Amino acid sequence: MDVGVISVRYARALLKSAQAQKCEDAVYQDMNLLGEAYLKVPQLREAIDNPMLSASDKTKLLTTAMGDNPAELSKEFVKLVIKEDRENIMQLMAASYVTLYRKDKNIIRGRLITAVPVSDATKARMQKMVETKTQGTVEFESETDESIVGGFILEYDTYRLDCSVKSKLNSILNRLS
Repeated sequence: MDVGVISVRYARALLKSAQAQKCEDAVYQDMNLLGEAYLKVPQLREAIDNPMLSASDKTKLLTTAMGDNPAELSKEFVKLVIKEDRENIMQLMAASYVTLYRKDKNIIRGRLITAVPVSDATKARMQKMVETKTQGTVEFESETDESIVGGFILEYDTYRLDCSVKSKLNSILNRLS
């Protein structure tokens, strides 16, 4: 069976349960942290996939990855996934939950890339602009990348606005070639 379909079904069921218990925000935080843990600690996948590790140890590992105080529903979900022997796709389930939650709450991810750090006021202005344009809430992050020389790159949803000096210079170079 397709692991993508399975992970979405589990994530959808978790979201519906979380909404019924009015704890979908807490579960969202837990699934975000769990997804980040899988990305930051590649050994987590190896440990969870290890058949020699007991179910209780796997449960402890996954609940610990969700932070200091995971929601009770998140802990119960992890136990269910392990009981059903589906822990090998837990990362996909967490990612699917995050995606479904964002879609349900109309949350869009945005990113601002600049050559030098920008002020909080500038970040807030850019975030507000994206929220106005998309009619939704924006989870906004910013980063610096000196290789763009100057200007900025704004990304959200499927949109990318590249106003960097690097791209302008590359454009001029391509026209001259």
